[in-house]
Parts: sequence; C-alpha cells; structure tokens
Amino acid sequence: MSTATSNVGGPETRLGAARPGGQARPDHVDRPVRRFGWYTPWLFLGPFLVFFVTFVIYPAINGVWISLHNYDYNFDYRPWVGLQNYIDLFTPGSRDFSLWWQSLGNTGVFVLISVVPLIVIPMTMALALNRRFPGRTVFRAIFFMPYVLSVSVIGLLWRYLLDAQAGPVNAILKGIGLAPISWLQTQPAAWVSILVATVWWTIGFNTIVFLAGLQNVPSEHYEAASLDGADRWQQFWHITVPGLRPVIIFIVITTVLASANLFGQPYIMTTGGPANSTRTAIMYIAESGLKQSRMGMAAAMGYLLGLILVIVSIVNFWLTSGGWKRKGSR
Repeated sequence: MSTATSNVGGPETRLGAARPGGQARPDHVDRPVRRFGWYTPWLFLGPFLVFFVTFVIYPAINGVWISLHNYDYNFDYRPWVGLQNYIDLFTPGSRDFSLWWQSLGNTGVFVLISVVPLIVIPMTMALALNRRFPGRTVFRAIFFMPYVLSVSVIGLLWRYLLDAQAGPVNAILKGIGLAPISWLQTQPAAWVSILVATVWWTIGFNTIVFLAGLQNVPSEHYEAASLDGADRWQQFWHITVPGLRPVIIFIVITTVLASANLFGQPYIMTTGGPANSTRTAIMYIAESGLKQSRMGMAAAMGYLLGLILVIVSIVNFWLTSGGWKRKGSR
C-alpha cells in the first residue's frame, strides 16, 4: 500500500504541471530563479561611468566655468568676466580677434585641401586591395603600418626628410638637376609638406574602413550588373557608392574633425610658420592657455571651435546622407 501511495502523483511532483499536450514540464522552468538585482547592470557600468564623469563631464563643466573668468593659473584671483571672452573673439581690434580668426582660417584651409585626398586615395586603394591577388594581405599591412606611429615620430621623420639643407628629398632633387626647395619655410610648400605627411600617416586607417565596407557589398549585384551590360564606372557609381554610403558618411565626418584638430604636424614640422601661415586653431589655443597663462580665453576659443565643428558635422551628415535630396523631393 505504501508503494502504491508513493507512486500516485509522484511524476507530477517531480516534473511539475503537465503541458497542454500531456507532457510534463520541469519545476525549474515554471519558477525561474532571479539571481541578479536591479543594481547588476550598474555594477558593470560603474567603472566606465567613473572615468567618464571624471575625465569628460567634469572637465567640460569646469571648462565652461573657466571660460567665464579671467583665469590665470599663476594667480589666486580670477575675476568673473561673464561672456566677455567670447565677445572679444568677435570684436575687431581686440587682442585675439585677428590672430584667432587667422588661425581658424588656416585650419579651414587644411580641411579643404586634406579631406578630398583622404577620401579618394583610400577608396581607390581599398578597391585595389579588395581584389584577389598574391600578397594582398601583406600590402594591407604595409599601408596600415604608418598609422600606428605617434604624431611626434611622424613630425620628426618628415621634418628630417624635407630639411632644406640636409634632407634626402632635396638631395634627390639636386641629384636629378633640380633646384632644392625650402619645403617648411615657404608657402605653398609648407602646406603641401604637412598634407603629404598627414596623408601618408592616416591613409591606412581610412583604407581599412573602406575595405571593410566593400566586404558587405554583395558580389551578386556586380554579377547582375555585368549581365545587364554595365561597365566598371557604372558599377562603381550605382553599386559601390550606394553600398558604401554609411562608410562614406563616417569617413567624411571623422576626417573633417581630425583635420580641424590639426596640431602635431605643423607644431613639429613648421612651428606654425612661415609668418604664422600654418598656425592652426588648436595651436593658438594651446599658446594662449599654456604659454600666456590665459586659460579663460583659451577655454572660450576651445568651446567656440567645438560649436563650429558640431555645426559642420551636422551639415556634413545632412549632405552625405542625402537629406537635401529628400527635402527637395517633397
């Protein structure tokens, strides 16, 4: 009797309530155990949030406070000036008006001359490296190698190569019967030198990004286009470019931002010369804040530059994503 009694309901006790089809379901499925509390995600986010608040949020807020003062870190007295630092940047005849806008114009010049090469050349290289040929992995590594070098190494290397007296480039020019060029002391040779050094240094990153984007363009599209009689240019314009649109948007925005933050190359290669013609906005901000101890004005210039870059990035995104076409079609 005890054996029969123990068998009645035994399977239900061990397996839980039966499913609609007659199959039993384990108890642990019906009653999931909650092992983590609401605070668990914050434990994982905590270390990042600490660094983010310490090194991003707090400096940003403190920078705004500094820009509203006549802030000199050599003195304890730092009087409140409100928006005067920002007003001085737009006031002709003020101490920083002409120099600031000259440096900002120099930055704009470099953005204009650098964005197209830093997009067209990497895209061309990516299209070539996307084909199958012996040793293409080695070529990919070779093109990417300069990007891992620091800006100080790049600046010193190209300053040596382009030295007017003992540089290898001028030695080659003399060897073939051409006159040497003062690459870093005259214009437009100084901008050309900085542009070549920057393109050589950063071209590998953009090439790899374009190459990764090309891997996501289906090869079937090219085969179908070939069957329809499309040539290489038509395939590129109607298949490759639309397929790379997200990558192109990313490359354009990041390249513009990187070019607008140019500092290390002209600082090392030309020291802002000749006649301050290669002194960029970041260089003038650093000079005002660190050399002249005018941190309030430097902070104001930094936030003004940041606002300009935000506006430029929004316009770039709108143009490259085709927002103007959608608006016009309505």
